[in-house]
Amino acid sequence: MFEVPIYNTDGKQIDTFKVSGEAFGEQVNVDLVKQAVVTYHANRRQGSAKTKGRSEIAGTMHKMYRQKGTGNARHGNRKVNLMRGGGSTFAKQPRNFTKRFPQKMRQAALRSAILAKIIGQDICIVDGLAVEQPKTAKLAGLMKKLEINRSCLLALAGRDNNVYLSSRNIPDLMVRITEELNAYDVATRQKMIITSEAMKALCGQEK
Repeated sequence: MFEVPIYNTDGKQIDTFKVSGEAFGEQVNVDLVKQAVVTYHANRRQGSAKTKGRSEIAGTMHKMYRQKGTGNARHGNRKVNLMRGGGSTFAKQPRNFTKRFPQKMRQAALRSAILAKIIGQDICIVDGLAVEQPKTAKLAGLMKKLEINRSCLLALAGRDNNVYLSSRNIPDLMVRITEELNAYDVATRQKMIITSEAMKALCGQEK
């Protein structure tokens, strides 16, 4: 059984949320989380790098000068990599870096990433988070009260446009709803703030 502190919007701890080991697992699967991060990094690569090889350079295939008798080094045509404007020796070609990551592995990696945050005491629950209108100062003030000055992930139960607009000008703050959470976003942020409704949804409890 793990305990996660619950804070109000004034930054004061008011309660604790008990999380059973069945919700996120008994221990962190470090290898799976690492695989998830590598996979998300790989899938974000465009793979569009391209350079021209010898066969793609426009030019004649004639020998530059005769083989012997000129006093110069031996050369063939001007399209070789030794010549200015020639093709690359090992030309880069477009390629696909996509890695497969099945759904059950994604879900297990997300649970392990959240469990790592719980064990490391890098996650806190905020009760009653509501933003009536887009105001950066309110979210910035909440993070200051919670003493969070690092990269942070804010998890919500549902979409809230006011919260999203309020967070855009705060450096290193990412807003996600529970349905969009993934192991990469959780693992690459040093702190995590989650609403009470979102935490209950992740634990499979009723809102």
